[in-house]
Amino acid sequence: MRSKTSKTPAESHDDLGTKLLASIRELKAGSSGRKTEVPINFALEARQRTGLTRNAFAKALAISPRTIQEWEQGRREPSGAARSLLRIAHRYPEVIAEVLAQD
Repeated sequence: MRSKTSKTPAESHDDLGTKLLASIRELKAGSSGRKTEVPINFALEARQRTGLTRNAFAKALAISPRTIQEWEQGRREPSGAARSLLRIAHRYPEVIAEVLAQD
């Protein structure tokens, strides 16, 4: 015998269909149920201010693109010297482009 809280597969599909329709109506109305904002970390922001690709930025800082990726994704933190370079890149992005032009 089935308990009052358990549902048949057909009932579960009906619930899912109702939820999907409600979600579609919300989207069409311009309102969504949840918005997630991911803050941009400092390393990514510094690179974006330069307008450089990850590879070009890594070349300008004389480090590997993988290291830049690790910083940008928050898996690693830059060391003291690297933090200083990132601060310079963030404050004076044109300097990084100038460094690349000299190579």
